[in-house]
Amino acid sequence: MLKQHLQFKLSQKLSPQQIQLMKLIQLPTQAFEQRLKQELEENPALESGKEETDALDDVYEDTYDDSADNENIDTEEINIDDYLSDDEIPDYRTQANNYSADDEDKRVPYAAGTSFNQYLINQLNTTYLDDQEWAIAEFLVGSVDESGYIRRPLPDIMDDLAFTQNIYVDEDKIEEILKVVQDLDPPGVAARSLDECLIIQLKRKEKKPSVELAINILERSFDHFTKKHYSKLIQKHHVTEEQLKEAISEIERLNPKPGGSYSGNTRMIEHIVPDFSIKIVDGELELSLNGRNAPELHVSKDYSNMLEGYKNAKEKSKSQKDTVMFIKQKLDAAKWFIDAIRQRQQTLFITMNTIMEYQKEYFMTGDERKLRPMILKDIADKIDMDVSTVSRVANSKYVDTPYGTKLIKDFFSESMKNEQGEDVSTREIKKILETVIRDEEKKKPLTDAKLAKILKERGYPIARRTVAKYREQLGIPVARLRKEI
Repeated sequence: MLKQHLQFKLSQKLSPQQIQLMKLIQLPTQAFEQRLKQELEENPALESGKEETDALDDVYEDTYDDSADNENIDTEEINIDDYLSDDEIPDYRTQANNYSADDEDKRVPYAAGTSFNQYLINQLNTTYLDDQEWAIAEFLVGSVDESGYIRRPLPDIMDDLAFTQNIYVDEDKIEEILKVVQDLDPPGVAARSLDECLIIQLKRKEKKPSVELAINILERSFDHFTKKHYSKLIQKHHVTEEQLKEAISEIERLNPKPGGSYSGNTRMIEHIVPDFSIKIVDGELELSLNGRNAPELHVSKDYSNMLEGYKNAKEKSKSQKDTVMFIKQKLDAAKWFIDAIRQRQQTLFITMNTIMEYQKEYFMTGDERKLRPMILKDIADKIDMDVSTVSRVANSKYVDTPYGTKLIKDFFSESMKNEQGEDVSTREIKKILETVIRDEEKKKPLTDAKLAKILKERGYPIARRTVAKYREQLGIPVARLRKEI
């Protein structure tokens, strides 16, 4: 018996326009400006600035008439080329006066000057080296990373010199030239490990007992030092607690990343432009969207004039119709983009406004303990939008608040129950945990078990392993490594 089965599959597909809108919503201010610039460059029917006339819609609706398809006319009567001048395509302007009066002209700065490696090479020029030694020194400088270290083992460098530079030397010779490179500034550069970096810096300091002891500790007891086994250090080096304290103070003043101290190291400086601003005005919260997210756009008057000319023409040629179809496509794209920008503005503002109201206590006080538990669905349900839309706003946008510039996604957190059965934010618990650790006695730092006990006494019953997880998320080391003399 033959059976037929019908299977219905419900699937939802986003249109290309909807996908583009989602991508626009996700873009932060600076990336949005680049996208806007690209659209203005690619579509001459789209212009920035205030529109001079509102006559476009009437022209646009009545211009293209399919009934004219069969007309035969003299194409010389209308020269469409007169309307199509490349000079009329507007340039995208980035001056500050294109934005709202309250906005600052914030740009992405770059560090200028020579590179860190070139800075080291320039110093080598003052050192006497023969041709082979210079080539080795230059190769070693090229192996220095941005932190100022040479991470590769000498045998690997020896092999590379042989294969790429045709220089055949042993490790001892490379070690000899490495010492020359390590004499360059900043102190500690070209070290192969943290302890070597610190020792190089200490050896450049004025010789005194605390410096000598610090060098001795790093050379003989680096493991004990990193694990803060102070009693073992006192016993092994036969010193008093005060002498050890002075030596550790010398080490703590050193720079563990000498490359990072060179200001000429050419790399882009991260510069955040807030997408929103929240201010407290007369005791009320006031939200504003960065004016650079709300450009003034309109369709080109010249392109609407082309359609006007075509509309009024008595005779229409095939080539003119093709041109008008091109213009119509560009106008369609321009009108859609303008509408998409408006939708983006509305989505951003509504989403952030809802987040602001949800976390009103925090924004009024700046106290992170006032942050309510909040997940994406909480906001999505309130504004009747998809969770993915809220996520696109939260993950990549910043808001300027009276308490600094904040990443919006940081306001979201899971919840847990306190002893009163109330929902509390995990961020609130982390803030309390951070405060307890900050105020602890550094000679006897609190273990995770003791921290869990303190939190329970304050009404937050969480397990020791949860305390350990939160502590690690905060970047706080275990009790043993927080110990001070």
